[in-house]
Amino acid sequence: MQPTTEIDPRQTSTPHVKSWEPGQFFLSLLGLLVTLVVLWWGFLFLRGDFFPDAQNWFKAIFAIVWGVGGVASLFTVSNMLVEALPNDVRRRIQPYIFVGPGVAFLAWFLLIPLLRTFYQSFFDASSTNFVGLDNYQSAFTDRQMLESFKNNLLWLVLGTGLCVVLGLLIAVLADRSSFENFAKALIFLPMAISFVGAGVIFRFMFAYQPVDQPQIGVLNAVLVALGGQPQAWLAQEPWNTFFLIIVLVWMQTGYAMVLFSAALKGVPEDLLEAARIDGASEVQAFFGIIIPLIKGTIITVTTTIAIFTLKIFDVVIVMTGGQYGTEVVATQFYRQFFTNRNFGYGSAIAIVLFIAVLPVMIYNLRQLRKTEAF
Repeated sequence: MQPTTEIDPRQTSTPHVKSWEPGQFFLSLLGLLVTLVVLWWGFLFLRGDFFPDAQNWFKAIFAIVWGVGGVASLFTVSNMLVEALPNDVRRRIQPYIFVGPGVAFLAWFLLIPLLRTFYQSFFDASSTNFVGLDNYQSAFTDRQMLESFKNNLLWLVLGTGLCVVLGLLIAVLADRSSFENFAKALIFLPMAISFVGAGVIFRFMFAYQPVDQPQIGVLNAVLVALGGQPQAWLAQEPWNTFFLIIVLVWMQTGYAMVLFSAALKGVPEDLLEAARIDGASEVQAFFGIIIPLIKGTIITVTTTIAIFTLKIFDVVIVMTGGQYGTEVVATQFYRQFFTNRNFGYGSAIAIVLFIAVLPVMIYNLRQLRKTEAF
């Protein structure tokens, strides 16, 4: 005889349907308006519209309280406002209450400057006279810009290619080494340094002094010790661009290696053993099994480093200042917009750079979505 199971009446009851609470709704709406007014007043105070003689230390403390307290108040009253709505409406709106402020700040700091830059790119240097597409025509015909495009292409192909190939090679070799952790830590260490810091370090390594003076650069010191003549490495076109790319490779190879190493550990070992038993060599197993299985990681790493190379700025500006034929698009934008004060032309270069990076970024996001990493 089968034992009977009593059904808990609480499990069969229909979910409680919450109705609209007008009192809480209007009270929360009033709280939201008061919060927005207080936040706007605080913004005007920090901008100096009120009490311009206020001490800086007081403004700093006020900014912290205003920022943290304002965001907390905004979320609290917004949530109370949504909680006063019926269940079905609340479920639809509540997620946007928590995401909405972040999206609004993102639009404020990214989308609006982008639209303003795009608008400004159609005006002359002083941003007063409309010149149409003249700035874009100059961006694609100017000799320095063409040189920048060529250098960016070198960064894209050589920089990205070397980082990916070396990162994958080191990951494979390190996984089979008894010094795996030490080797990975050593390769990954440069990631802790900024591009500016790395540029300063390598500038000293490539430093040049005349023959009759002591060489402070490592390369020239070794070269002179071997009986050679010191070389101005960073002034020799087009090789100086390759010397700059070495800095990127030194820094980003560790990043690629870490991701490749994690992907390699996900390759089933029994699959590799089966291939070896069937007579496949290590090279055949690598290209026939490992590469297809980690293809998604390879694409993600490649596109990420490609975005770095398209936006490269710090290394070039620190090591050569864009001289001796090492100019890239980002340094051209900086030079035209901030140094030459040619706002229209500088804005057009910025838009060109944005359009160059955008497809790679969209492709990268799609790959991350396919691997459920985004």
